[in-house]
Amino acid sequence: MNLESIISITGKPGLFKVLSQIKNGLIVESILDGKRMPVHATDKVSALSDISIYTQDSDIPLADIYDKIHKKTGGKAAVDHKSKPEELRSYIKDIVEDYDQDRVYNSDLKKLFQWFNLLAEKGLLKPDEKEAKDGDDKKVVKPKAKAPVKKRIAKPQNIKTSSAKGGGQTSMPSKKGG
Repeated sequence: MNLESIISITGKPGLFKVLSQIKNGLIVESILDGKRMPVHATDKVSALSDISIYTQDSDIPLADIYDKIHKKTGGKAAVDHKSKPEELRSYIKDIVEDYDQDRVYNSDLKKLFQWFNLLAEKGLLKPDEKEAKDGDDKKVVKPKAKAPVKKRIAKPQNIKTSSAKGGGQTSMPSKKGG
């Protein structure tokens, strides 16, 4: 599951897909309605690939949790994010047995399931190709032919020195009339 190009922007609803970079930010497209907009460097942006859930031992990346939920639901929507917090906690307990109940808040679980359901609805939750294929089918990768290496020869730089205008006059012109 590739979540690297999907981001969340603080203060804006839903998730966004990164389209390109601009001088001082990003161009994103809303997954909810498909509208494009610029995101400036002052906005707080979180990539879904960087988000993880606390467990007793370590952290589990969000992509791994979404893989487990995807397998459990068969690619359909999970529990509604507007459900009671107890339902959300019991559902995540089935997915991640040792998640840290003290550090994972109800609001975190609401976002987790809201984002999952949005991505599932739009068909953006697809398992990675390497996980989808069986171990028997090995893909043979041909190495690409390397382009011949061109040697770069340093060109002599024409160093220009500034010279005084007026034929080599080095003194300041005198003030007249005063």
